[in-house]
Amino acid sequence: MKIIVRWLLSAAALLAVAYLYSGVEIRGFGAALVAAMVIGLFNLILRPVLVVLTLPVTVLTLGLFLFVINAVMFWAAAGVLEGFQVRGFGAALLGSLIYSVFGVVIDSAIEGLFLKQ
Repeated sequence: MKIIVRWLLSAAALLAVAYLYSGVEIRGFGAALVAAMVIGLFNLILRPVLVVLTLPVTVLTLGLFLFVINAVMFWAAAGVLEGFQVRGFGAALLGSLIYSVFGVVIDSAIEGLFLKQ
């Protein structure tokens, strides 16, 4: 149940990102659901590999390069999906930052909700 709630809220967060920032476009809630799943899968599978491969750069930049990795995951998801578009790397960086803030709020809300049971 927790995974489904997180998935639905992540899709809503993507819609909010598209509403707040014009560099990100999503055609509807169905496209947002698919995009949230693809971003989640990319973050689960590809992100750890990229983090390990770019570890020296990440250390040199004191962890700031992780923002670039997040933007690449966001941009890659938009590249493989039809209803999800990001206008350039700068838009991917800002969109991924906004999406990450929503993700932190969603995680804390879900943890609070499911701890009470």
